[in-house]
Formats: sequence, structure tokens, C-alpha cells
Amino acid sequence: MRLVVLGLSLSSSWGNGHATTYRALLKAFAARGHAVLFLERDVPWYAAHRDLPDPDFCDLALYADLDGLDGHSAAIAGADAVIVGSYVPDGIAVGARVRGWARGVTAFYDIDTPVTLATLEAGTCAYLAAEQIADYDLYLSFTGGPTLRRLERAYGAPAARALYCSVDPEAYPALDRPARYDLSYLGTYSPDRQPTLERLLIEPARRAPDLRFAVAGPQYPAGIDWPANVERIEHLPPDRHPDFYAASRYTLNVTRADMVRAGWSPSVRLFEAGACGTPILSDRWDGLDTLLVPEFEILLPDGPDDVLAILGGQSEAERRRLGMAARAAILARHTAAARAAELERYLGEVAVRRAPDRVRTGHASTSLF
Repeated sequence: MRLVVLGLSLSSSWGNGHATTYRALLKAFAARGHAVLFLERDVPWYAAHRDLPDPDFCDLALYADLDGLDGHSAAIAGADAVIVGSYVPDGIAVGARVRGWARGVTAFYDIDTPVTLATLEAGTCAYLAAEQIADYDLYLSFTGGPTLRRLERAYGAPAARALYCSVDPEAYPALDRPARYDLSYLGTYSPDRQPTLERLLIEPARRAPDLRFAVAGPQYPAGIDWPANVERIEHLPPDRHPDFYAASRYTLNVTRADMVRAGWSPSVRLFEAGACGTPILSDRWDGLDTLLVPEFEILLPDGPDDVLAILGGQSEAERRRLGMAARAAILARHTAAARAAELERYLGEVAVRRAPDRVRTGHASTSLF
């Protein structure tokens, strides 16, 4: 299969979770025998922080602007499938051009589904127009559950399917490292996540100055009052994530507000931390228990008292058991290889559904499914 992906970024993981998602998925997809071209807008904030400028599992091409995208029209037209991702600069215009050029299956991959739907309702979405949803053959969503029915019924998506993030087990192994932090958090600053981070990490740190905490990620405002026992790490490239998790007795998962409301929206950090065998504390949202079993594979504290009770009261044996249980669950169901197989199946189902129309309109099928 020849697949073209137009995504936010593959070359730089700075300040976004898209790059690691695409890297794991497309590496596994290519391992299934497919050829992949990733088209990325060349923007200065990623150009200054490229940590994968030359991937070995796909072709990567940068384009300067919409006119620069025209140079890739032949590749898009000749592809068996084309995926446009969320938050692509000028995504509405990009999507329109792709739909005009593509002869194979077209899909929209929404790594931010609840945010997308909220901005569509507000009329402020810059990368997808509501009327375009029905034009894509397939809507791949980071959010499952009732949101998929909403996309089909309210927006006319021909086929909405959950394609959660995943983890590459080779890139996120379980390492044996001395504990440096009692509780850590890895994530870019987001205003709607900050109250949960305050409740479940910063306030516990204030109350327990003898414990050690860490927050890694860029774009945190200068005015945040960090306790002295919270280490700040401005940016942690993906190849340093496993060491960070291994040095953490526990790590925290925090979900954006729109995704909490929608439910069924696991973050890539949830799977990456779990694959490393680090016990996870998380906020609560509908659908989480379909991924990891509460109290057995993941812990759901409601406030600082709960967090401190876990950090100070759980035995080392139980802590290790919790981390290994989460690792087993994630490696069984949420690896990049499993997700790539799902993507292949979804694209194949759409290709079969489109085949009669292609015959009627006189277009020969180029599908390699």
C-alpha cells in the first residue's frame, strides 16, 4: 500500500504529542510492508527542535506553504490512501486540495477529537470545516465511545473509527534505574490541565517537602509557584522518556478538559509510561476502565490526600505489581503493531466499500489492500 500522511509533525516532538504518535504508528505500518510518505509544514518552532529529521521507516518531505504542497500532488493522487491530521497548518485548505487530488481512500486523523468538536461548534476550528467531515471516506479518532456515533450522525462521517494512540515497546522498554522521583509528570503546559496538575502533584509536593517530584515539558508560564522539591525539566526528547519513567516511583497522567468530558480519550503518555512499567496515577474519565483496570492496573486519586496516601502507604511489592500489570495490559492491546493492524483494516474496509463506485465511474482501482 502507498500511504501519504499530512500531519502536524513527524520531525519534532517539541511541544506536541503528535510526533511520537505518528512515529510509532507509521514505523509499525511500514513494517507490515507498506510505503509511507509524510508531508510536514516547515515551521520555525519545529525546525529549531528537530529530533527525527531523517526517519528510517518512511519518507519525510517538508513544504513551505500551500503552494509548496502542490509539488506533492502527484504523490497524493497516486497513493492508495491519504490521511490528513488535526492541527495541520491551513488544514481546511490542505484538506480541500487533498480531496481534489486524491484517487484513493481519504481519511482525517483527529488526534484532538474533543477539542476539534468544541471548536467546530464555536466556529473557530482552523484545521477542519464541519462540512468536510462528510467528504472524507474515513474519520479516525483519538476518542472512542459515544463520540464516534456523534461524528456519524451529527456531522455525516461515512465511517468514524477509534484509532487510539499507541506505544512502540522497543522505544519504551522497562528499565531498572534508581528512584529519583516519588511522583513525576510529563506533558506540555495546557491551561485546562493545570488545575489537575496543581491538585495531584503540586499541592502534594507542598505538603510533603521530604518527597521528590518532577514536571517535564515546555511552555509553562514563568509565574507558576513551584515548590522547592519539584524539579522542572523544560523539554525531554522521546529517547529520554524511558529513563525518566524508570527513575519515577509513580507517574501522573493528566487529561485535557474537553477529553475528560468526552471520555474514551487516552493520552499517548498513558501508554508510554505503562509500557515502561511505571505505576500510573490518573484523573478520572469515562472509558478509562476499558483500557486499564482501576486499583489493579492504574490508581485514580481524587485529591492531595489520596496521592500522599499512595506515595507513603503502598508497599514496594504492590507498587511493582501495579506497574507490571499495566505494562502487561498495554503490551497486549496497545502497541503500535496492534494499532497499525487496525489502521490497515479500516482502510481496507473503506476501499472495499468504495470499489463499486470506482467501477461505475470508470476509475481503475489502485488498491493494494
